Amino acid sequence: MKRDSLILFLLLPASLVICGCQTMLTATEKVTTQAESIGMIHPSYAQAIKKSTGAVSKSIEEFTPEQEYYIGRSVAAVILTKYQPYTNQPANQYLNLLGQTLAQASDMPEIFRGYRFLVLNSDEINAFATPGGQIFVTRGLLRCCRNEDAVAAVLAHEIGHIQLKHGIQAIKKARITDALTTIAAESARALAPNEVAMLTETFGGAIMDITTTLINNGYSRSFEYEADNAAQTILRRLGYDPNGLVEMLMVMGKNLKSGESGFAKTHPAPQDRIDEIQQKLGIKYSRVRTPDARQARFTKAVGKI
Repeated sequence: MKRDSLILFLLLPASLVICGCQTMLTATEKVTTQAESIGMIHPSYAQAIKKSTGAVSKSIEEFTPEQEYYIGRSVAAVILTKYQPYTNQPANQYLNLLGQTLAQASDMPEIFRGYRFLVLNSDEINAFATPGGQIFVTRGLLRCCRNEDAVAAVLAHEIGHIQLKHGIQAIKKARITDALTTIAAESARALAPNEVAMLTETFGGAIMDITTTLINNGYSRSFEYEADNAAQTILRRLGYDPNGLVEMLMVMGKNLKSGESGFAKTHPAPQDRIDEIQQKLGIKYSRVRTPDARQARFTKAVGKI
């Protein structure tokens, strides 16, 4: 991961523990100024951090949109060290056009610096949604989609995780206490370059812990069902068939192998999700009938991925 991203993540959590503690705000400003002065972060980044710190919520339970973005960007950088981007411009353009459209129909259409979508060059069946709007979908998962309604369902599910702030809730459970304690202990004086590097390394470990939680453990079953519910709402608002999600899960159920990584390890079984959708959301399955024009653009962009 780039050093700048790690430093940004280092600085931002300090502003989250400000209830009655002006020292932590001062520490954030000191570290930002110090990192800027020795050329470790660009002045524009420093300005954004200071602005975010000044506007931080009074509640320890809340993150600002700027903080979610920088946290999510750092997590996304780690994901991209594990999975290579799929450098197929038509596929990524299609995914972004469809994803941006779905995002506008969600309960959180506007987020700091917007949503971003990227295909990962992996046969693994998986997808990730980081705080702040970065969404990744593997080629393996896209192969489980037989039409645009199914792709829309995948993206709407990931958008659901973001609007419900599932990623942020996972991050709060991660092991960042030690790093925050280190910042507090060093906040009484300006940090030397080697101390900034040490804290950067500490938070690099925290980011890795967070990413490992998201990739290896996955969300709870209740979070996955909530995201499915949100996806159904988004799909209906745009005229997509909610059964696109059911059909994708049917194909996924046939393709997943017991014990492999990806959805098989981090998500409820596809049939369990289908049962939840049909029983609790009142979705009665019928075959998806996609308009010819919609199917043609799907096939052209990702049909042979």
